[in-house]
Amino acid sequence: MNWLDEVKWDANGLVPVIAQEQGSNDVLMFAWMDREALARTAETGRAVYFSRSRAKLWFKGEESGHVQTVHEIRIDCDNDVLLLKVTQTGHEPGIACHTGRHSCFFSKYENGRWVATEPVLKDPASIYTSSPR
Repeated sequence: MNWLDEVKWDANGLVPVIAQEQGSNDVLMFAWMDREALARTAETGRAVYFSRSRAKLWFKGEESGHVQTVHEIRIDCDNDVLLLKVTQTGHEPGIACHTGRHSCFFSKYENGRWVATEPVLKDPASIYTSSPR
């Protein structure tokens, strides 16, 4: 059996993916992959996702320069969620979020509202050649 056939793809041929920073174990972002994105990620050692809004492959960092080098690809016990252990490059510390922050999970719930807990490391307007996502 092909290893890609063991993944439980959803009705749209996608699987959810969590990108986790190797070393710190920070959860950087959540995205989707289709079969081709996962195969390319395994081949190249660089994170490739599927953009649902653009309906095409999305090489992380293609516009921002903030590339994810993939060290491990893991699958959960139900074979329906992937975890990538990555090194985020392109800016120190690494920026994974299109808002210019280290992680997409920068807001936390406090007393009935969402509070940003991480600073913007770089203005998104200076990062992207065109509008992200």
